[in-house]
Order: sequence, then C-alpha cells, then structure tokens
Amino acid sequence: MTDNELLAAADKAMENAYAPYSGFRVGAALLCADGRVFTGCNIENASYGATNCAERTAVFKAVSEGCRDFTAIAIVSSGGGETYPCGICRQVLGEFSPSIRIILRSSGGEAVSYTFQELMPKFFSL
Repeated sequence: MTDNELLAAADKAMENAYAPYSGFRVGAALLCADGRVFTGCNIENASYGATNCAERTAVFKAVSEGCRDFTAIAIVSSGGGETYPCGICRQVLGEFSPSIRIILRSSGGEAVSYTFQELMPKFFSL
C-alpha cells in the first residue's frame, strides 16, 4: 500500500470522528505487516479522560483482530498543521512496533514521514 492510499484511508476515517467539544477531527490508518489496514478516528466524551485518540482506536481494532505487528500509520487532521501522536499514542505504538513509520498530513497539506524513534527516542518498556 502506498503512502497516498494510507493517507486516503485516514481521510475517510476522519469523516467518522466524534468531536463535538473541540471540533478537532483526526483520522488514522494503520498498516499491519500482513497487509491489513485498520482505521480509527478520535472519539470525544464530555468527561475528557474518556476520550480516545484516532491512533489508539486503530491500534485497538487491529490488536482485537489479532494483528500486533505494524509497519506504518497515517494520521490526518482538520487542524492547520501536522498532528503528531500524543504521548499515550506513541507509547501504545511503541508497545507493538517501535520501528513503525509515522506519516502525517494536515488537511490539504504536504505529507511528512518520521520513524518512531525520531518521535519517541526513549519510550517506556519493561
């Protein structure tokens, strides 16, 4: 799957975002090593602690379907610039695939790509 195809899947996932409080919509598309793609969107809640990010939504869907090895994740947002995964999402990504490639693009912007290690060089592990 190309980066553009993964970004298109993230764009489509963003359409399902539930963001009535912030208005900030995010979509993610996670590419598994076996070629499957799992998408996710952010889902807000009036109790902000119960909110789930798009990246973790995609990861949890993949893990619940037996996929635990990821090669890339595309993240798009309705914001003006790239939306980087939050610390919790980075930690979850690192749990499964510390060599994952992270592709970011704002709505209508140019895509940029990072390795996981560039964004989270020293993540927690046991």
